[in-house]
Amino acid sequence: MNIIEGRKPVLEALRSGRTVHRIILAQGIREDAVIREIMELAQRNSISVQWMDRQEISDLSSGDVHQGVLAQTEAYRYKTLESIIRKAKDRQEPPFVIVLDRITDPQNLGSIIRTAEGCGAHGIVIPRRRACGVTPAVVKASAGAVEYVPIARVVNITRTLNWLKQQGFWIIGADMEGNPYYLTDLKGSVALVLGSEGRGMGRLVKENCDTLVSIPMMGRVQSLNVSVAGAILMYEVLRQRRDV
Repeated sequence: MNIIEGRKPVLEALRSGRTVHRIILAQGIREDAVIREIMELAQRNSISVQWMDRQEISDLSSGDVHQGVLAQTEAYRYKTLESIIRKAKDRQEPPFVIVLDRITDPQNLGSIIRTAEGCGAHGIVIPRRRACGVTPAVVKASAGAVEYVPIARVVNITRTLNWLKQQGFWIIGADMEGNPYYLTDLKGSVALVLGSEGRGMGRLVKENCDTLVSIPMMGRVQSLNVSVAGAILMYEVLRQRRDV
């Protein structure tokens, strides 16, 4: 059983057409515009709505941040990297993918997904092992953006980078030793690589990047949270492409 928690994630799951088996709402929940739309979409798609007290909902969820709204859905369906690239070509846009190397924190992954959707990235690549997958916590942290950003799961990030190079991608790694990001041309087919929260990119992943970019730091703290750094770099890609 796959659970989605929270008003916005549940609403976006319904809007996106994801298969939803059941909606669970807290008894006495305030019926604002979001709740009304959830109930309308459930009725329109013949999805049952069940009312429970908040403690029962907390027992089903991963914690107490469900906002009184749950959805039981089909398991998340990962996409292939080939389909992500095909999506970009169908739009006649240079492909832009985010490659994540051993990101383990669900909040960071969810935030990266949310930013990727906002800046128009075509997809995200994550490893199968030693990394966070699409969990209920990730879905909630993404505020439902996970429903609109294709995510591919691969066995080996290094081999995937080499395959992307063969497809004409320029591999850009985020690293403190890199050149200032705004000096790098990001307008072509780009794979932006973000490393793990504590250690950054693995050695082989780093060695297989075509170039490294950094974010200048003027204060005493010498690094940014990976989701914040990723947001800065993703929107630089968007800025350069819109300025063409």
